[in-house]
Amino acid sequence: MASITNSHYILLFLIFFTFIVFTLALDLSNVAAEAPDGLLPLSKKHVLIRNTVQNGQVLNIHCKSSEDDLGHIRLKHGDTWGFRFRVNMALTTRFRCHFWWYARDHLSHYSYWFDIFTVYRDDNPFGKYPICDECVWNMYELSENFICRINRDQSGWCFKMDREN
Repeated sequence: MASITNSHYILLFLIFFTFIVFTLALDLSNVAAEAPDGLLPLSKKHVLIRNTVQNGQVLNIHCKSSEDDLGHIRLKHGDTWGFRFRVNMALTTRFRCHFWWYARDHLSHYSYWFDIFTVYRDDNPFGKYPICDECVWNMYELSENFICRINRDQSGWCFKMDREN
């Protein structure tokens, strides 16, 4: 008669654990109590960017990750644009965006780079900032150029963008 060894128990545990993780990561919208999205690999995210540049100019945006290039977007002042994605299994998802707009005189322009989503900052249960399933960003033109992640209660955190040289 065959006996079950420790390696069999380990294999069964790994199969069971993998099944549980993938089951929880599925979109179960009809289920009353879901596991929090931000704590699972493949969690759904929604990034929204609002053009709140103070000079009222069109905000040009080009966002991409290592897997997706979202193309060039022209966002009128006051308008919002967004995109949806899932965090990858390796928890390395990062979207980097290039923002640029013209001064009122249309002779000079402002050009900045910013990581609009990183797992370390935006999807880390032990991080400095709370997890965001819907990450809403406002562009601010101050003495230094900042972009701010805004909560539903209008509180938030502002980050300095990297100026393009």
